[in-house]
Amino acid sequence: MGWFLLAAAILLEVAGTTSMKLAEGFTRPVPSVLIFVFYGASFVLLTFALRHIEVGIAYAVWAGAGTVLIALIGVAAFGEAMTGLKLLGIFLVVGGVAVLHAAQG
Repeated sequence: MGWFLLAAAILLEVAGTTSMKLAEGFTRPVPSVLIFVFYGASFVLLTFALRHIEVGIAYAVWAGAGTVLIALIGVAAFGEAMTGLKLLGIFLVVGGVAVLHAAQG
C-alpha cells in the first residue's frame, strides 16, 4: 500500500509542477489554483506513504521520479531540448535513487 500511495503522490506532484508551467506566473487562474490542489494532495499521500516506507527512501523516490518525469514532460509537452547533459542528469538521478534503495536495510 505504501508504494501505491507514493506513486500517486509522485503523479500529483508532477501535475502540480506542470500546472506551474501552465499558470504562466499566476496569470491563468485555473492552473494557478491547481498548483495548490495537486501539491496539497501530493503531500497528504506522501505523508501516508511514510507510514510504510522509510523517509529517506520515500523522499528520494518521490523527488527523483518527479524530477525525471518533469524533465521528460518538458521535452514532450513544452518543446524543451533533450541534451546529452540532461540525459546524463536523468541517469544520475535514477542511479542515486537506486543506490539509496539498495542501501536500505
